[in-house]
Amino acid sequence: MRHLYVRNIVRYLSLVLFQVLILNHMNLSGYINPYIYILFILLLPVRINKSMLLLFAFLTGLTIDYLGNTLGLHAAATVFMAFLRPSVIKVFFNNVEFLSGDEPGIAKIKTGGFLKYSLVLVFVHHSVLFFLEIFDFHDFLNTLSRTVLSTLVTTAMIMIIVLVFTPVKRKK
Repeated sequence: MRHLYVRNIVRYLSLVLFQVLILNHMNLSGYINPYIYILFILLLPVRINKSMLLLFAFLTGLTIDYLGNTLGLHAAATVFMAFLRPSVIKVFFNNVEFLSGDEPGIAKIKTGGFLKYSLVLVFVHHSVLFFLEIFDFHDFLNTLSRTVLSTLVTTAMIMIIVLVFTPVKRKK
């Protein structure tokens, strides 16, 4: 159990630092914004208490808001994503049995399952974030295309990170 706490603390710190120190300063045509810090919420154990999940999402988003001066936008988007997370897991992986400390990672739900799961939740997060940022439906198609492009880039980066850092189990 202690290993689970240490792994999540290290994951949180490394993702937030990578986001704030590197990704927030990248300019991908001013149109694409990857936000990989949400991987922390995506990889929390499936059977985590819902209140704790929302609290972790709020604190994670608030940290990004504080360090990026974005006035609660990330906190709102991350909490909404975390709120929908149990439903998305239930819809996509109803037949998968998760034990107490199991994360919805590639080892448990395979690469295709993780791709579906992360793509949906990243799109939800980015939709809320970008539409709250603009707070207007006047330029709907521009905001939607920004959301889709950022979702694709963020999901690709998340998949690369997860594939690189997931240990390979050797068959005996």
